[in-house]
Amino acid sequence: MIRILRAPAAVTAACLALAACGGGTTPGPGAGSTGGPGAGAQSQAPSRQGDGTLTIGTVLPQTGTLAYLGPPEFAGVDLAVKEINEAGGVLGRPVEKIHTDSGDTTTNIAAQSADKLLGQKVDAIIGAASSSVSESIVDKITRAGVIQFSPANTSDKFTTIKDDGLYFRTAPPDKLQGRVLADLVVSDGHATVGILAMQDSYGSGLADQFTRTAEEAGGQVVERVDYDPKAADFAADVAKIKAKSPQAIVLIGFQETAKVVQELVKQGLTADRHQWYMVDGNMSNTNFLRAPRGTLEGVKGTIPGASAPEAFQKRLLAVDPDLTEFTYAAESYDAANLIALAALAAGDDAGRPAAAKLVEVSRGGEKCQDFASCAALLKAGKDVDYDGVSGPVDFTDEGDPSVATIGVYQYGPDNKFDAGKATEYRKGNIAG
Repeated sequence: MIRILRAPAAVTAACLALAACGGGTTPGPGAGSTGGPGAGAQSQAPSRQGDGTLTIGTVLPQTGTLAYLGPPEFAGVDLAVKEINEAGGVLGRPVEKIHTDSGDTTTNIAAQSADKLLGQKVDAIIGAASSSVSESIVDKITRAGVIQFSPANTSDKFTTIKDDGLYFRTAPPDKLQGRVLADLVVSDGHATVGILAMQDSYGSGLADQFTRTAEEAGGQVVERVDYDPKAADFAADVAKIKAKSPQAIVLIGFQETAKVVQELVKQGLTADRHQWYMVDGNMSNTNFLRAPRGTLEGVKGTIPGASAPEAFQKRLLAVDPDLTEFTYAAESYDAANLIALAALAAGDDAGRPAAAKLVEVSRGGEKCQDFASCAALLKAGKDVDYDGVSGPVDFTDEGDPSVATIGVYQYGPDNKFDAGKATEYRKGNIAG
């Protein structure tokens, strides 16, 4: 059995027994540069010079298959920048932000947005949400000497990607979500599983991790279909799953999952007969509203992130009253705060000096939970350990959070889930 400890929604669980919890070793000289995140990365590009104003750009989804994730991510960045500036800004000046669209992999919007932001001399870029989109622009951004910081990339590839020490993320790699999801399915009593996964670095990688963990726990993946998310229909893909009649069906995708769900229902593989499970890419309170009432009732899904305090959700709603979900809002908020604290610690708003301080401000010092209190400690000459809304962060030398939490959510008869509170949270070390 997979050793994942569980807790009620109101309590954060103890760490996984799979590996020791904690922040790891203290970074040595150069952590955060070529000796830190992305060790073995490409040679350094000429450093951008700071101009005294920390400018943060975003490449986040306003359009495309992850557009539903855009509002909470933008709100998280906006709230952080608002609070940072209310606390005096960075290096005596207000932080500036520039929002752009990431689109998805069917367009070239992300590359155009990155070019626009680099032309405007940003010091850091928050985004993209999609792992595949980030993979398409990470070289462009990091070669320019700019930090790329994703609040939502979960592909395991980014742990070792060539990034010149400039790529970071607050979302945990899929090795943890895959383990939690597999444990959930097996512990729910399902011995046979079918997987429908979108064919890209996110979908295939998460399906791989799920399969390994489920089979180690005694489950059997009787059919796996990696589909083209741009396909006109998914009849043939679903038919392959139907032929094996699994007890549970795992759906790994983005917006196109609504079409997959329609086909599952059409072929008689309804959620009340074959338990469905979803993931962060398709857990949505807007994507399935056209489905008949009760289509998703009882469907479970996993989303990285600790329980967002009610007070934090209220602050987000003050920034964007139309929010219907909070997925990756906390991770976006923490990303902006960490970038600002790193620039403050470096005494320089430029990307490379700030990147060299990101690991340091995330672990090992005096704990603080917001920009204002952390900034006060830094100004007093103290080392800080920012523990964010999304979790403790505690970056590894590769720029990944070392410990993370995965929430388990469940849909009701209205085809919605409670976005503010999971049914339970499972916390674990990323390693192992």
